[in-house]
Amino acid sequence: MARRRERAGWMFIAPNLAAVLVFLVFPLAFSLYLSFHSWDLFSAPRFVGIANYRRLFGSDPLFLIALRNTAVFTVLTLVPTVAIGLAVASALHRKLRGIGIFRTIAFLPLVASTVAMAVVWRFIFTTDDGLLNLMLGWAGIDPVPWLTDPNWALVSLSIVTVWKSVPFATVILLAALQGVPEPLYEAAKIDGAGAIRRFWSVTVPLIRGPLSFVFVITVINSVQAFDQAYALTGSGGGPETGTYLLGIMLFQHAFGFYEVGYAAALAWVIFAILLLLTLLQLRFARRAEVEL
Repeated sequence: MARRRERAGWMFIAPNLAAVLVFLVFPLAFSLYLSFHSWDLFSAPRFVGIANYRRLFGSDPLFLIALRNTAVFTVLTLVPTVAIGLAVASALHRKLRGIGIFRTIAFLPLVASTVAMAVVWRFIFTTDDGLLNLMLGWAGIDPVPWLTDPNWALVSLSIVTVWKSVPFATVILLAALQGVPEPLYEAAKIDGAGAIRRFWSVTVPLIRGPLSFVFVITVINSVQAFDQAYALTGSGGGPETGTYLLGIMLFQHAFGFYEVGYAAALAWVIFAILLLLTLLQLRFARRAEVEL
């Protein structure tokens, strides 16, 4: 009887195990294998050892540019996403009449296609007759080269990414806010704590876990950013190298230059960066919990 139950259990989890092996473990192992080879998709892979990694760190100046742009882009998207997401979640947490309508509107960017919304934003950012510059013109401000200047292009890309990322952060933080016990706020009020004091002493400590989750997910999405940059400024990471991110570099080498082995090495470097950042963030969060 016990053996039959064990066999039945294995049969139930077999499809999931097969899916994990085929769609997760095998691609990871194959990409690691390719990172030590030179492969152009058409001929047989040729073993080159650590040459791809040596080229990446030693003789490819575009890697440093992509790394710098990705770091700046991550900072430009991380702070506004967490701050605006927390502010919107706090506003939507209020028990007001018709709050469901505002929640629906706030979550709409979450279901929008990234490419479609990037195309719409491209029209908004147009220098000559774009909506944003028309509005700035009404205020007496000169047109801004949103997508034609390398520095402004990265800012524009960050604005679009924040607009897309805030609803997800809001969903997580709103759920966390709804789990904070109301008696704690009432006790803090009795002790004379104001709204700001209640927020920092009651709300923030109790939603520290979801905040850490939003932090990690936003960093991962920023480092892996590709589709919005591709749709907004093209596959070259332009203008010049203004939006040349790690995701764009990986796409270029894999499907533009057919250097799949080199792209696989870059993918594993991105994985190592994300793993390091996640471990550091978890370490800081755990230390904060201990101090709390």
